Amino acid sequence: MRFLMSGAAGFIGSHLCDRLIAEGHSVIGLDNLLTGTPRNVAHLEREPRFDLLERDVSAPLDVPGPFDGVLHLASPASPKDYMEHPVATLEVGSSGTRNLLEIALRDDARFLLTSTSECYGDPEVHPQPETYWGHVNPVGPRSCYDESKRFAEALTMAYHRSYGARTNIARIFNTYGPRIKLDDGRIVPTFLDQALRNAPLTVFGDGRQTRSFCYVSDLVEGLWRVMSCEERYPVNLGNPREMSVLEFAEYIIRFTGSSSRIEYSPLPQDDPKQRRPDINKARQLLGWEPAVPLEEGLGETVAYFKKILLPSVR
Repeated sequence: MRFLMSGAAGFIGSHLCDRLIAEGHSVIGLDNLLTGTPRNVAHLEREPRFDLLERDVSAPLDVPGPFDGVLHLASPASPKDYMEHPVATLEVGSSGTRNLLEIALRDDARFLLTSTSECYGDPEVHPQPETYWGHVNPVGPRSCYDESKRFAEALTMAYHRSYGARTNIARIFNTYGPRIKLDDGRIVPTFLDQALRNAPLTVFGDGRQTRSFCYVSDLVEGLWRVMSCEERYPVNLGNPREMSVLEFAEYIIRFTGSSSRIEYSPLPQDDPKQRRPDINKARQLLGWEPAVPLEEGLGETVAYFKKILLPSVR
């Protein structure tokens, strides 16, 4: 099959490119390189079934088809990035989603939207099932990302209901692994960066807020299964193993053998106090759940950072 993928040079997008090509398909990748990097797909440079085009999907697109699938992964995804580029984040969730839906409709192609656990905001229901409508501040500093994805989900469902578009929606929880940016601003790369440099690990608030961490290969497997099913409503993809931020910081220090200490900073506005996916739907519908242990996934991620980004810490 032939796929069109936005955000192909991003962290998750590049891994999904690898999976599609390994399955024998071809991929036309689109990325404006705002947060993605050609380095993530440099290993595919001579792959005849892959091509990367520098395009902003928020602008009108003229990409010749036909395509069997259109996969929308483009968007700044870390608070650091989307708060630095709030308008671009809103545009890629609105205009970008519609432009790609139009291509999917044109070619009668399957459409996959990668949404986010941020749709649940600072949740009052725990763990978070897909039926929970969320607790989001629509005018807060994080709202550009939250509302971008919530609108993208609404638009995707509107195209399905109005035009019969074959759509899928995956709500992605915290994901980590090789190719994630070291300066991403999210907890795994931030803690690893600090620990590998023996710098203090920054814990916001009292550290009792919780997160869960899914390795990227598990997530890609989940995306593959979502885009192959007939479910039109959102499906959570994430790891239900929950840890407090403080517990995770202490774990990272032990795991890396770092001499880092922990420093506390004020909790950012609207930062979620707890985050854990209810993945019963994915288990029942897709037969999917994470398989990579945290120790193994972190080992691969640390090795990547040492090899590619931090040769001085070998």
